[in-house]
Amino acid sequence: MKKKILLSIAIILMAVVLAACSNTNESTPEQNTQTENNSTSDNAEEKAKAQSDQADSVEDLDHSSMHHSNTDQVPEDLANAENPAYPVGSEAIINADHMGGMNGAVATIDGAYDTTVYTVTYTPTTGGKKVVGHKWIIQEEIKNAEEKVYEPGEEIVIEAAHMEGMEGAAAAIDSAEDTTVYMVSYPDTQTGEEVLYHKWVTEDELSPVE
Repeated sequence: MKKKILLSIAIILMAVVLAACSNTNESTPEQNTQTENNSTSDNAEEKAKAQSDQADSVEDLDHSSMHHSNTDQVPEDLANAENPAYPVGSEAIINADHMGGMNGAVATIDGAYDTTVYTVTYTPTTGGKKVVGHKWIIQEEIKNAEEKVYEPGEEIVIEAAHMEGMEGAAAAIDSAEDTTVYMVSYPDTQTGEEVLYHKWVTEDELSPVE
């Protein structure tokens, strides 16, 4: 009789232990939902951080925070345009926004030249953000330029010093175009200050003053 009682007690204890283990290992629906939500939130935060880091490493097409030089010096081998649409000394309206305060300004033409113009992507030699799609550099501003039009993706070294950290920077060609380019001076439409000898605007970025 005593053995039967002890056996019954042992069976009851085992059942209690098994039930406790089962409750410990099983998670409630609420717990599962919370875990999934936390995982989704973590993924979203990581994605947002990655996008923010990428944005921080690239300079927008608007280079208004950078400063162009104000010299009228051009490469010695740059050919003057024979019959430019906008002769030196004439005026034209700028239809481009390379810098803030440029678009819509009435510019004076300081020089007109026939060449190949490029948009380029480069990291300034002074450090900082990568400049993407910079407009423009010309054939004569490529170090040791070959007598060919460079194709998108080709690597070159910039000799121009339009902006701080540009000269000597390694760059990738984004686009190329044979056209007439102009050096212009104009009043900033936002500040009223005179911008001297901006290099460059293309013929397509100018329109007649009416």
